[in-house]
Amino acid sequence: MNVKELLVAVKAIESERNISKDIILSALQDALAKAYRKHIEIPDALVRVDINESTGDVNVYQQYTVVETVEDDELEVSLEMAKRRNADLNIGDLYEEKVTIDDLGRAAALLAKNVMKQKIREAEKFSIYQEYIDKLDEMVIGQIESVEEKFIVVNLGKTLAMMPKAAQMPNERYVEGQKMRVVITEVNRETKGAQVLVSRADAKLVKRLFEREVPEIYQGIVEIKAIAREPGERTKMAVASKRGDVDPIGACIGPRGQRVQVVIEELKGEKIDIFEWSENIPELIKNALSPAQILAVFPTEEKRGLMVVVEDNQLSLAIGKKGKNARLAVRLTGLKIDIKSKTDIEEKGIDWQGRFSDYLEDLKTKEAEKRQKAADEAAAAEAARLAEIAEKQAEQEAIRFAQNEAIRLAKEAAKAAEAEASVKVVEIVEVEPTVETAVVEPVVTPQTPAVEAVKKEEKPEVKKEPEKRVKREIKERKDYVSRFEKLASAPKPTEKKKEDYRKKKEETEARINVAELLKTKDYEIKPTYSEEELEEIRRLEEEEAKKTWIEDEIDFDEFDEYYDTE
Repeated sequence: MNVKELLVAVKAIESERNISKDIILSALQDALAKAYRKHIEIPDALVRVDINESTGDVNVYQQYTVVETVEDDELEVSLEMAKRRNADLNIGDLYEEKVTIDDLGRAAALLAKNVMKQKIREAEKFSIYQEYIDKLDEMVIGQIESVEEKFIVVNLGKTLAMMPKAAQMPNERYVEGQKMRVVITEVNRETKGAQVLVSRADAKLVKRLFEREVPEIYQGIVEIKAIAREPGERTKMAVASKRGDVDPIGACIGPRGQRVQVVIEELKGEKIDIFEWSENIPELIKNALSPAQILAVFPTEEKRGLMVVVEDNQLSLAIGKKGKNARLAVRLTGLKIDIKSKTDIEEKGIDWQGRFSDYLEDLKTKEAEKRQKAADEAAAAEAARLAEIAEKQAEQEAIRFAQNEAIRLAKEAAKAAEAEASVKVVEIVEVEPTVETAVVEPVVTPQTPAVEAVKKEEKPEVKKEPEKRVKREIKERKDYVSRFEKLASAPKPTEKKKEDYRKKKEETEARINVAELLKTKDYEIKPTYSEEELEEIRRLEEEEAKKTWIEDEIDFDEFDEYYDTE
């Protein structure tokens, strides 16, 4: 079946009614599946409809459940027969067989049409609801579609809204085709469709009009704290400014009253009273009942409302025509107000001045307590914030200290490792010489007069040698140092080599140590040389030690093998 024309219609529905194409195709699949079940007269049949959007082909497949033993051949198929068509099928899988829908009857086609219309209507209802629920309490422009006795149908563009009689302004006349600004007050989802209710008598309309005309209100600099309205007659609005340099009343009125005049024209001459909001209840009631002059405000004896005292000539003005002024004040403040004249209060013997003073003192006390509570809360919040900051700083300091300590320990460990390596090299150099080489210690060996005479005779010969030896020793010493610098950069020896070296050292120290033997002697060696002779002997010993270090045959290969890595 080719449904290219139907797909063109689907695209038209998508653009006109703002319904997703996937929803429309899903509705079409459901409609065709129900039509085929109606055609074969099997309501429980499993049907799958496949629509190819690129080619416009529609394929319908009837599905059968694969079972071991067939009990209903209209819904089930045996495993043996299913294996013949598809070897991958198992018990419980669905076996599909392509069918044709070209010969659908009139009843099946009508059913498909009705199902399609129902699905599209439901999708349209949901789409309208999703769009207008976000515009709740917002002002929109609509056109009157029809005027009925109890309501007016307003076309909002994508749906038709209803404006009941109570939502209409009594001083306005509505005609078909008239455009007007309305505020959306309610959005419902019903079985017949999404229902949108609009109003021109709601106080939110006045608020949206002022937001449109006054930039300070739209920007949030001036706030509408409360608003009360008698549609078509009077509106009272309390405003407050968040900046001291902005007059809220002047901002709403505008230069030469231009801003408020635009709102009045939109509301067909409705009067608007704008006053400044106050947290002080007597001051707020005084502003709300303007233009009447208020003498006193205090709670009633039942504590269920407030008593307002005015001059005798101001009573009617405070109440207003048909009580509208007092009614608007009650709606705006949210308080129950009883307005009495000064004469009536005095006839009842009520000390209104004293009670008014007491009420003001009570308000001051409550205001002070409120400010103190707010200050305490602010201080507690600030203390908590500072404590949190201090805690974070302490954590950061602890982390920083731990990092620095780790770096310091790493550096100390590196230095200790270097020092240990250098000490080990020195120990190797001192231990390696044999006992015979180490025995040559002129300082501690007791000398006889004959030996002294021999040494004195050898002094002239000894003086000529040092210069040649020093030169040769310096050259050889430089070669030696560079060799061990290379060895020092080699990896550390393994534990096995350390143990071998330790054993070798203990065996060497176990040999005869002349220095230790001399310490154990029970006599004291006294010097038998002059200071010049001792100085000469020290010089000779240093030169002899250098000569011995260089000229002794030391097996350096043994040390190379020790420091080589495995």
